[in-house]
Amino acid sequence: MTFHAYMGAMTASHTAFHGLPGSSRLLRVIDLETTGNSFSDGGVVEIGWQDLVEADGIWRLHRGPQARLVRPGNPISPATSAIHHLIDEDVAGAPLWHEVAPPVLQGDIRPAALAAHRSAFEQRWCVPAVSGNARWICTYKCALRIWPEAPGHSNQGLRYWRRPEGLDRALGLPAHRAGPDAYVTAHHLRDMLALAPVEQLLAWSAEPALLVRVPYGPYRYRSWRDLDRDVLAQIAAGDGNADMAFTARTEIARRGEQPVAVQDRRTSAPSGPQMALGLDTPSA
Repeated sequence: MTFHAYMGAMTASHTAFHGLPGSSRLLRVIDLETTGNSFSDGGVVEIGWQDLVEADGIWRLHRGPQARLVRPGNPISPATSAIHHLIDEDVAGAPLWHEVAPPVLQGDIRPAALAAHRSAFEQRWCVPAVSGNARWICTYKCALRIWPEAPGHSNQGLRYWRRPEGLDRALGLPAHRAGPDAYVTAHHLRDMLALAPVEQLLAWSAEPALLVRVPYGPYRYRSWRDLDRDVLAQIAAGDGNADMAFTARTEIARRGEQPVAVQDRRTSAPSGPQMALGLDTPSA
């Protein structure tokens, strides 16, 4: 599919709420393609979304994925173009973020929540002022809880491991474009909602990620259940990685052991074991 054909398909029906049953709840899955690390050196270059609607207790995708290009206000770096293949010429005539974001994120009918895979990234750009203080579901954090046995928990990794029913492969491509990625994420969210209610997904999303395996350090790839109490205590007391500390404390609690008090380390240097575990990440 050519670039112009892709954008035509993604924007052919911009009124995303057309045909929505009046009594239904709506969730909107968001995906962003960006450049740079913040608005000071980059910006959003594309926003995609896919709606889910609840009717009679069953969540279904509503219409197809939508997307809009955004002019970021800064040049698109070659490194990010290599991921999403958008260049400055593609977005030269596009509207700015503050023009695009509020209508998409808040909508004519307010979503019960917004969702994204690793939603902390989207929330860096979709700040409360433009999202209307929306609540967020992180499908990455929820996938760790619901499908811990998955070989990986990336959006596309889950797609090919799970093979969600009804996912149109063509609509889910190209990867790393906002509309197709939101479409894929929406299938994960739909299947999560068959197993857990919205409020549970929101609660998991508000906590740090409950990791399946140790992500780095000398115990990398080890299951948390295989770590001894002293190692768990060292990780739980660390302040370098909130997800690791949370997971360690959760594992200690699962074993019925005494919870680990979080040490106030504002005036103390990291200890040797904590440094060895990679928990002394310096602040930016």
